[in-house]
Amino acid sequence: MDMFQDLSLEDWVEQRERKAITMIDVRSPSEFAESTIPGSLNIPLFDDRERAEIGTLYKQVSVEAAKQRGLEVVSAKLPDFVRKFAEISGRKAVFCWRGGMRSRTTATLLSLMDIHTYRLSGGYRAYRQWVVSTLEGMEFAPDLTVIHGNTGSGKTLLLRKLQDKGYPVMDLEGMAGHRGSVFGQIGLQARNQKMFDSLLLEDLLRYREAPYVLMEAESKRIGKAVVPDFLMAKKEQGRHIRIDLPTDARVQIILEDYEPWNHPEACLQAFRRIKSKIHTPIAAEIEQCLLAGRYDRAVELLLISYYDPRYAHTEGQYEDAEFTVIRAGSVDEAVAEAERLLPKPV
Repeated sequence: MDMFQDLSLEDWVEQRERKAITMIDVRSPSEFAESTIPGSLNIPLFDDRERAEIGTLYKQVSVEAAKQRGLEVVSAKLPDFVRKFAEISGRKAVFCWRGGMRSRTTATLLSLMDIHTYRLSGGYRAYRQWVVSTLEGMEFAPDLTVIHGNTGSGKTLLLRKLQDKGYPVMDLEGMAGHRGSVFGQIGLQARNQKMFDSLLLEDLLRYREAPYVLMEAESKRIGKAVVPDFLMAKKEQGRHIRIDLPTDARVQIILEDYEPWNHPEACLQAFRRIKSKIHTPIAAEIEQCLLAGRYDRAVELLLISYYDPRYAHTEGQYEDAEFTVIRAGSVDEAVAEAERLLPKPV
């Protein structure tokens, strides 16, 4: 008989918004980094090396050999492993990939130490199936207010500042870990579709009764992630606001965001992917500026010769939309103007 209780996915879904239970992912660090339930803690039963070793024994030797080695590994780290769980107050539930051996072992060990822990039935796999099915049937009622603007206009920064003030914001670039351009991953860790979906669903459920939600005018693909069709369609129907900042302000925003001096090789490689699309003399000057560390001039030329023309073409897709234009000298000025235009957050 199990010495712990299972937590059904349905019960977890009911409790998740109240944050009534702490979710603990006992999979390896690399599994956790790839995708997990948002807000979960990672206390791995096995690290990546140990998991690989035990998996090899399981496949190439025997189940018994894998179990024996697993017992040896867990026994050596048991005091520290238990202590980490003991430090977590309130209700907690553990999960692994399918709600199998790792989460069962963890919950059993903890129960022997008088630490009560639930086990999520079906594990991460069941959670992922819930995310996919919920997104497939999603009907998102709030209107969207879509923020447009040339590259470097501080759209993401504006949204985050508004979010800090209590406005309902969906930061798709933040969810994707990517800024959506050829340079978009520099200095960031791009997330896969699984993690993007999970983070997106969190916001969709959080804001499902909001009168409106703010988001950036993203493309369907952001780095490794793809935005669902229903949200793209909703975006087309939304209210549209365009941020218009002077070029020098945009250059400064880009420099502060990307810090190209910390990623010189990545910047150069990204530029060379689009070099052939830029008039040859200008492309040569941009490359020389990047090599010489003259990033302000390189960014200015990229905006004028590449990104601004591309943005003008892309905005043509919204030919039937009416734009409210915010002309400002800085992001803070744009935020102040946006607050005058937007309904106050509830």
